[in-house]
Amino acid sequence: MSRQRISTGTVWEQSVGYSRAVRVGAMIFVSGTTATDADGSVVAPGDAGAQTRFILQKISTALEEAGASLQDVVRSRMFVTSIEHWEAIGAAHGEFFRDIRPAATMVEVSRLIDADHLVEIEVDACLG
Repeated sequence: MSRQRISTGTVWEQSVGYSRAVRVGAMIFVSGTTATDADGSVVAPGDAGAQTRFILQKISTALEEAGASLQDVVRSRMFVTSIEHWEAIGAAHGEFFRDIRPAATMVEVSRLIDADHLVEIEVDACLG
């Protein structure tokens, strides 16, 4: 079965050895995604809702490159540095997934790669 790798061209993809997303057959797996812009800067420090919206837009772009859309998402995993932000993150997640309603998990983690990252999200999608 063929493997399609989606890359955003960041330095980390090469040095760490991962892809933004991978499509194998009808399945698409999007790596953990943070609110980091093309220059490597954290977007919206201190605003968990804004970070979540930025992340989900970034995920949407990766899915489109793989021939899918948010409508094809079947699972979403949210890693948050403070569960106290759950309402802002959940509300932003709902803006994108209210009608799609994938299986979802939100867990608190001790930290992410940058102290200003409040949330990291990964998704799985299935075509057809």
